[in-house]
Amino acid sequence: MLTRVTVIRHPRENLKKCSLRHLHAHPNFEFLKASDGFRFDATGFTVLEMNAPAISMEDFGRPLLLLDSTWFLLPRIRAKIFGDFISRSLPPTVKTAYPRVSKMHSDPDGLATVEALYAALKAIGDPDRSILDGYHFAEKFLEINGWLPDIPRA
Repeated sequence: MLTRVTVIRHPRENLKKCSLRHLHAHPNFEFLKASDGFRFDATGFTVLEMNAPAISMEDFGRPLLLLDSTWFLLPRIRAKIFGDFISRSLPPTVKTAYPRVSKMHSDPDGLATVEALYAALKAIGDPDRSILDGYHFAEKFLEINGWLPDIPRA
């Protein structure tokens, strides 16, 4: 994996449920907390967000910024991002394997953060199967998206 990834988390995100925990020590990753007063200059980044043009191989070479939050709290983190960045979204054909349930809010059929990360890296031509290591729904995610050949065979 060549892409540098910055993940900005809402302070109320539960780290015990975080699908990216296993990547905290990865040298290509930076994890930041969007506490009070936090601002992030995303100039030069590809920012993964909804309702933007689809990410593609043309986006390879820029660092990737992921916002990690519940859908309800996401606008609060997004408001802390500024600069000259490129907004991209995942193709609508990418499906989640995560059994998302919300008792308080209507969640879109959004991906788990680790799923979004893997799909984005795959779209830019920098897939890394180890991103999904330890993700309980990894094989199902790869299967429903037609990516099972991404699983190395012993």
